[in-house]
Amino acid sequence: MYAAGIAALLVLAAVLIGRHIQSTSHTLFVSWPPLLARWGPHVGPGTPAAVLVAAGVVAYGPPLAVRLRWRTLLVAAWATSLAWIVSLALIDGWQRGIAGRLTTRYEYLQVIDRFHDIPAALATYTDHILGGSPDHWPAHVAGHPPAAVLTFVLLDRAGLRGGGWAGMWCVVLGAAACVAVLVAVRALAGERLARRAAPFLVLAPAAVWLGTSADAYFAAVAAWAVALLALALTRGSLWAAGGSGLLFGLTCYLSYGLVLMAVIGAAVVLLGFRGLRERPLLVVPFAVGLAVVPALFTVAGFDWWEGYRLLLVRYDQGAGGIRPYGYWIWANLACTVLITGLATAAGLRRTGAAGLGTGWRGPWDRSEARLAVLVAGALLAVLIADLSGMSKAETERIWLPFAVWLLPCCALLPRPRAWLAAQAVLALLLNHLLRTGW
Repeated sequence: MYAAGIAALLVLAAVLIGRHIQSTSHTLFVSWPPLLARWGPHVGPGTPAAVLVAAGVVAYGPPLAVRLRWRTLLVAAWATSLAWIVSLALIDGWQRGIAGRLTTRYEYLQVIDRFHDIPAALATYTDHILGGSPDHWPAHVAGHPPAAVLTFVLLDRAGLRGGGWAGMWCVVLGAAACVAVLVAVRALAGERLARRAAPFLVLAPAAVWLGTSADAYFAAVAAWAVALLALALTRGSLWAAGGSGLLFGLTCYLSYGLVLMAVIGAAVVLLGFRGLRERPLLVVPFAVGLAVVPALFTVAGFDWWEGYRLLLVRYDQGAGGIRPYGYWIWANLACTVLITGLATAAGLRRTGAAGLGTGWRGPWDRSEARLAVLVAGALLAVLIADLSGMSKAETERIWLPFAVWLLPCCALLPRPRAWLAAQAVLALLLNHLLRTGW
């Protein structure tokens, strides 16, 4: 409770100090700091469904997570997470909540027509990153490697045109991120903790943003890269190792910042090092898979390092160069509290104790200590991203791929229904009181 209280005070400070900074100097470029949102209490067609899903998970989630067969639990977790994300998004209505999110002037669908010749577009991709360049890309296209926009180009080519299909692509895949985390936790820390974490992964406040941005899609790809790595190391699967490498490579070409998923991957390698030592050949398919996506984009003419260098310049050309580092260095963490909930703050306290071997529920638990290592990897990735200064604001969506790996710490909490209720109330308040961005 102390940890949850400190987290709540952090959010309160970020709101009050942020409002003062924005009203006096106007340098935050957000209407309701620390979130990119504006005040606007409302209800919508998704309100009854969201309340019902929340109530159902709180009432039946913990016992069902224990009783269901493992594969059934994974399917149920994905379906319930999808229902939670969609119902929250529909509080804003279909157009604003899902279909219109990726069609704004900052987004990927604005440039679909410029990819009629994909090889030529990739070869000249970096020519349009800087703000002063001819036909410069919108903010999100310029801020990401081309795999992000190319995904929506290929959807369009397949006949799945428009914001509705693009939005649901992100939502459906975003809901699968929780399944990947469950698979990894089971492989590395045991099924008991994975089952206890399941309701918290499903009912995460992050669902407010998993239904509004392409970062939900990025989070799912990154999560499955880590999950397949965990399976490769614990089961000795060469196919899983190759698939993990392939997805890690794709992850780096979806978002520059997601190279930090390597920190979480390192935690997985540490936990599964015995499997790597017994089957060192796992490195081969992983390395081959890892090279595929970078090789394809490099041959097509896109230089990842040049793109990143130009992004740093573009970032300083816009709001990123004006937003005060001194505020966002800690307000970003308040955003993390809002997407992971007070239950995660409390869970991190217990996870820290488990990692240090100072638990209070009896003898030292090896599985809880292993879970602590995995969560610590996610926390370290968040802190590195924070210190970099390349995530000043908007981290409620940018850090979704890291945030889903913090949620398993809630498996160590007692009275799960009370904490789940707190998570649900937070998400419902955020979505009903604020008009969130992206």
